Amino acid sequence: MEKGKVKVVNEVGLHARPAALFVAKAASFKSDIRIHNATKDGKWVSAKSILGVLTLGVEKDHEIEITAEGADEAEAVKQIIALIENDFA
Repeated sequence: MEKGKVKVVNEVGLHARPAALFVAKAASFKSDIRIHNATKDGKWVSAKSILGVLTLGVEKDHEIEITAEGADEAEAVKQIIALIENDFA
């Protein structure tokens, strides 16, 4: 299992367009990927579920934790963290 934490720098957090980009990136991997809002100590949800991600209420400067388990787990966590750190660019 691969784990990572990252601070969300996007002005709107993980809402609407950023959430859609996040879910699309997660869905491009075979691994089971889960996410939670570490700032609010939120529940864990599938990173491949747009509704799940939106329910976390991730805002700017919140820290999220990501776990991945599967064949491409290390690359999945690395690329998802890079997406967030680069403000979804």
